[in-house]
Amino acid sequence: MATGDEPSGGDPPCWSHLFAESEDAAAASSGGGAADLAAVARAATGRGPAWTLRSDDLDVNLLVFGAGEGVVEHRNAETDVLVVGVEGEGVVTVDGRPYPVGPGRAVLVRKGARRGTRASGGRFAYLTCHRRRPGLWPASGDPTVA
Repeated sequence: MATGDEPSGGDPPCWSHLFAESEDAAAASSGGGAADLAAVARAATGRGPAWTLRSDDLDVNLLVFGAGEGVVEHRNAETDVLVVGVEGEGVVTVDGRPYPVGPGRAVLVRKGARRGTRASGGRFAYLTCHRRRPGLWPASGDPTVA
């Protein structure tokens, strides 16, 4: 768990610049881009970022985790983040308060809040959307495992 003195690493997709740019991301940079998020979530193997779309102003990321997996609690002092459930059930914890999230449920995480995610049953997929910011390097350790 990060402390207030550590650099903010953010959710794994906040460092999506470390992953190869997808065709959808390339389409977004040319003025468009779309995805069937439920289909992408179902087809995803592994954990973490399954799909990323970036524009000049926004970063949008689909993350998928197995039972008990998620992103360890951390603080992001740079931007608000919208979290939207896509598949399965999970919990988004904001400043110590748990918010159940499933398909169609959303949680707004304000800038400066501590947040973490955890799949509460089986697979859990959720979308994050935030203002684009310079690439972040993760804090020490693997923030996708808690």
